[in-house]
Amino acid sequence: MTQQAHYNPGLVAPVVRFAPSPTGRIHIGNARTALLNYFFARKHGGAFILRFDDTDAERSTEEFALGIEVDLEWLGVAPDQKFRQSERFALYDAAARRLKEAGRLYPCYETPEELERKRRLQIARGAPPVYDRAALALTDAERAGFEAAGRKPHWRFRLEPEVVRWDDLIRGDSHIDCASLSDPVLVREDGSYLYTLPSVVDDIDAGVTHIIRGEDHVTNTAVQVQLFRALGAQAATHFAHHNLLVGADGQGLSKRTGALSIAGLRETGVESLAVAAMATLTGSSLAVQPVHSLPELAGLFDLSAISRTSARFDDSELHALSQRVLHGLSYDAVRDRLEAHDIVGFRAEPFWLAARGNLTRFSDIADWWSVIENDIVVTALPSDFRAAAIAALPQEPWDETTWSAWTQAVKETTGLKGKALFHPLRLALTGRESGPELAKLLPLIGRARTLARLSPP
Repeated sequence: MTQQAHYNPGLVAPVVRFAPSPTGRIHIGNARTALLNYFFARKHGGAFILRFDDTDAERSTEEFALGIEVDLEWLGVAPDQKFRQSERFALYDAAARRLKEAGRLYPCYETPEELERKRRLQIARGAPPVYDRAALALTDAERAGFEAAGRKPHWRFRLEPEVVRWDDLIRGDSHIDCASLSDPVLVREDGSYLYTLPSVVDDIDAGVTHIIRGEDHVTNTAVQVQLFRALGAQAATHFAHHNLLVGADGQGLSKRTGALSIAGLRETGVESLAVAAMATLTGSSLAVQPVHSLPELAGLFDLSAISRTSARFDDSELHALSQRVLHGLSYDAVRDRLEAHDIVGFRAEPFWLAARGNLTRFSDIADWWSVIENDIVVTALPSDFRAAAIAALPQEPWDETTWSAWTQAVKETTGLKGKALFHPLRLALTGRESGPELAKLLPLIGRARTLARLSPP
């Protein structure tokens, strides 16, 4: 059985990064990576960097970058530093020159069609489809001929034929034989950079110590370790590759609809703490559970608890968890959100405590505030029942014992009990079939409004 590596937080304050491409909105799978990095930094007194990998000028947009920042802010993730790769091309150009001078970055002139033919031939022969390094054998005259014909080279990083090993903080002892890999393309024909070179240059420049990312990047680790060394730097002290969130059907989230984007989930009224808990705890030995603050969730976080198996995510469970989170939130946790609905004053806190357990989403709170604050359509009581209820109605002040005392008096007068007593009163006071405990709601409605709802029009 593979043993997980252990991180001694006394060695160094970690520096981690979350590096989305602003070519779309992030989804809950991306949020998983962001939160794991963020919690790791906070737990060990380190720094969390937000880096926009926006070297793809055609697809990257300012709108998506700002949208990602909004999504992270909603989740409670606050970067200590942020920057964009599009502002750092001078660093990447300098690194590319160093690699060329060292003979580690070499020009290749094959077209995509030629490379595809080579790949198919290798597969047909039963050989692995690894680049054959034919470009290294080109003479100066052959290269000049390609240039004269209008071909521009792409540039590959020459890998050393070694086995790269690391102690993964999640997967344990890990290794990749670089002899089984193609030399990766770092620079396209048009001079633009692929992901690998800018990422390593930025990790070196920012002093990143821990790279925590999805397990789909495991193979990249071997390439990046060699690239760190080729640029005269040590690789990041630690790597951790977490399992990926997949849907209940086992399909990758990136192939699903935008409904699981953070923006989409927010628009449906899902609580951010529920999203954070599902993203962080799914696929670990820790139970997915409601939390009432991000620091509470950070306290549960532990990389060693993450499983090696896929993390199955069911959005129906997310909505159920969201309600459980909502029902447990304190008044202080929602004070600002209540004020945004004009729910203020001395009744705001007891109202929240009374109503929260009946909410499906937070926005439902406005409907219940209307029940105690505004004129609403109610169901009239039968005349004898109404007369008895009005006659028994206590004088104020009211508290949570008033409901019991009042209904007991009505029961003694009318002989009604159970549902026959309580349900008509609920309809007469709230106009709703069900809802918060009337013992808590009645004092908030008040005697004057109660009397008006009991009285005939």
